[in-house]
Amino acid sequence: MSGADKMIENVIGVMGLPVGLGLNFVINEREYVIPLVVEEPSIVAALSSAAKLVRKAGGFRAESTQPLLIGQIQVMHTPHPSRAQAIVLQDKEEILNLANSLHPKMVARGGGAIDVETHIYPAVGDGSDMLIVHLLVDTCDAMGANLVNTMCEGVAPLIEKMTGGKVFLRILSNLTDRALVRADCRIPVDLLAGKGYAGEQVRDGIIVASDFAAIDPYRAATHNKGVMNGVDAVALATGNDWRAIEAAAHAFAARGSAYTSLTRWSRNEAGDLVGHIEIPLKVGIVGGPLQSNPTVAVNLRLLGIQSARQLAEVMGAVGLAQNLAALRALATDGIQKGHMTLHARSVALAAGATPEMFESVVERLIESGQVKIWKADEIVAELKLQTSTRGAQPRLEPEGCSAGHGKIIFLGEHAVVYGRHAIAAPIPLAVQARVRDRDDGVHLMIPRWGIEHQLQRDPARRQSYEKPAALILEKLGLGDRSLQIEVFPNVPRAMGLGGSAALAVAIIRALDAHYALGLTPDEVNALAFEGEKLAHGHPSGIDNAVTTYGRFLQFRAGEPPEIRAIHPARPLRIVIGMSGVESLTAKMVARVRAAWERHPVLYERIFDEIDALALEGTEAIESGDLPRLGELM
Repeated sequence: MSGADKMIENVIGVMGLPVGLGLNFVINEREYVIPLVVEEPSIVAALSSAAKLVRKAGGFRAESTQPLLIGQIQVMHTPHPSRAQAIVLQDKEEILNLANSLHPKMVARGGGAIDVETHIYPAVGDGSDMLIVHLLVDTCDAMGANLVNTMCEGVAPLIEKMTGGKVFLRILSNLTDRALVRADCRIPVDLLAGKGYAGEQVRDGIIVASDFAAIDPYRAATHNKGVMNGVDAVALATGNDWRAIEAAAHAFAARGSAYTSLTRWSRNEAGDLVGHIEIPLKVGIVGGPLQSNPTVAVNLRLLGIQSARQLAEVMGAVGLAQNLAALRALATDGIQKGHMTLHARSVALAAGATPEMFESVVERLIESGQVKIWKADEIVAELKLQTSTRGAQPRLEPEGCSAGHGKIIFLGEHAVVYGRHAIAAPIPLAVQARVRDRDDGVHLMIPRWGIEHQLQRDPARRQSYEKPAALILEKLGLGDRSLQIEVFPNVPRAMGLGGSAALAVAIIRALDAHYALGLTPDEVNALAFEGEKLAHGHPSGIDNAVTTYGRFLQFRAGEPPEIRAIHPARPLRIVIGMSGVESLTAKMVARVRAAWERHPVLYERIFDEIDALALEGTEAIESGDLPRLGELM
């Protein structure tokens, strides 16, 4: 609570909100990691997914106008409003000089009051005509509310003297339509394909939804709310006044004859999907309100923002990306399907699911179709009862699953690809899978990784993670079947723990169990190896071997591979450290191969030395000489 009682009155506590990161953004050819403060599930994931899609097409383009804020001085009871208007405009330099004298530092930074405008509004009821004087102020990198209000207060007596009227209100306007941001993106239609939909279908669906929002205020309100989901999250993360930003955006959307959408989606002559947003965004990166919260300073450093206009442009691109994510979901599987998967995580947390049972609670909630607190409470209570009655951890995975082990390599990593020995062991983490019948194609569901996808029938349209599953189905003669593959991974992705091999083995065994194929372990291993070739290019086969057989083994690639079981003299306790940074094995394998091709003699010598280490490591393990094993590793 430190410092909170200095920010507002009557402080009794502090309520935290999650800070997430929007990834994959390229805006004006610059990469950004964007902090987002938001509590609603699916926003961060959807935003990052949309940004990744646009990134493949070259990223967002954004521009902004001069960051002007309008101060309003309301003049009442003017004897001659038109004459007073002319006097104000004639002598506006005097007004500007007085306003700027109140904030000379702002002028020194290149900002300050730059112009005066006037408007006459006819009398309402028994009142008199109003003369409204607009003071246009460039607030540079500050939000500028207090600055503009001070200027309005300061010039009010001068305006009264000029007009012969009485100044009533003197305050800024939050309709910041002189600080506009425009952002655009262009997405080739082939990038939009996925989830069983052709790119043209997705494009046209997004355009139809956009057209609906353009003409109907009821749709536009929800449409714009989606835009502001992203904009507000950045505003909160950077200490800006999201309430003022919301007011400006919605007032701007209503500036014509009817409330309308802030974005437009169309197709160009090449058939690409083109998105555009125009939105008022007056934000700041300096000033007391921003500097009073240390998290804001961290978030601004993370963004690498150099000016308020740059921040506004980032926010405009975020708003367009969030809108794309929502419209794409509406045009394909619908908002609710993806949203409920993430909503289930919030419900599980609210029900008090422990870290050990959390993923299982989420999956059972989704499976039940009742993503409700009461259902989560019921599942948590059931798992706790299992723990107390069995005296062990509950079975967290769904019933009827087949599994593939994770793995660690002790010695021989990479050299094993070049015919040398390696030592690897299974770990008590697994990928589990089960198969169910369907009647509408092949569906791959991995809730923990956010994947709910229908496999493309056309091989040319398949994404990278579809290809191994499609290959397995074809090799098993199941390519024409309609089914659902559900996967429950406990092995993290891209951490060198054999996740892709475990995934393949789990799927193969689940298909074997469901269709009673009678596959032998050797057949499972061989088929998983084919999947590994698609995933990694030139694998050795060690991952699928450990994953299939679940044994501590010494491995050497070949036709057939040389696989020898290792029998440790005593149990080994292994600590696995993970950086949390995902790294694709295929890329690392390719880098090693490129280096080997450039310097084959050097690398062959290195691989021979690694081979000797692996063979010595086997002896150390089987003799129980753990200090020696440690030295070799």
